[in-house]
Amino acid sequence: MKKILVVLSEYGYWGEELIGPLEAIDKQGYQAVFVTPTGKRPRALPVSMDSGFMDPPLGKSVTGEYMARRTKEVDDSDRLATPLNLSTWFPERPYYSATNYLRALEAYNDLVDEAQASLAEYDALLLVGGSGPIVDMVNNQRLHDLVLGFYKAGKPIAAECYGVAVLAFARDWYNRTSILAGKHVTGHPLEYDYHDGTGFYNAEKMAWVDFNMGPPPYPLELILRDATQPGGAYHSGVGRNVSALVDYPFITGRSTESSVATGTLLVEVLENGMTRYGW
Repeated sequence: MKKILVVLSEYGYWGEELIGPLEAIDKQGYQAVFVTPTGKRPRALPVSMDSGFMDPPLGKSVTGEYMARRTKEVDDSDRLATPLNLSTWFPERPYYSATNYLRALEAYNDLVDEAQASLAEYDALLLVGGSGPIVDMVNNQRLHDLVLGFYKAGKPIAAECYGVAVLAFARDWYNRTSILAGKHVTGHPLEYDYHDGTGFYNAEKMAWVDFNMGPPPYPLELILRDATQPGGAYHSGVGRNVSALVDYPFITGRSTESSVATGTLLVEVLENGMTRYGW
């Protein structure tokens, strides 16, 4: 049985961006193992369980009745109740101002090596999108080190929507070049950015945050265009309902509607050795 490590934000994931790949994983008989930044239970964004919600930039509902129902079923189940805790699995890099910095850095690197070695039991990684990843996944150094563990082992790494931003910032600490350099990816485009409505869940207080930060704090498309250079490219797929690419080891999905395709492509990569698709 293949094992897929699935990373979810504690500040709200988009339902279909979990359910789409998860159903492909389940259908294939793989085991999904969930992990969150501090081990707290993740929660689906309420609008991702509402088939009547109209997405303002697209002017249509992006959540069908089936996905709304399946999201609620999984979100209400015990399946996500006890995720692994990334903060106790991977170490935090020391500050330059730390006492005896060189020894602290050596100890950190030893622990990272040990944590990355423990990834041997997993066959692939999945980074689920939504607005939550903006808060606790994209600039999470521990998560970057986890991603690099899969990358160095040559294992498939799938990411959707704002989860793709994690890949843009995952890079070797010394040369600081993105692992997406020279690669072809998709992700949330400028045309899909919204003026307001970004929602967040506070897992510690188990309540939705009464805060509307307005639009996303960064344009993901521009980040991906820069991160893939030199030699790679960002592909929005705007004008098509689905945009999902494979440029091994990466499988990337643009947004909600591309989630099922992302899961299908992940299985194709694992079962049939697919290395390129969609560009």
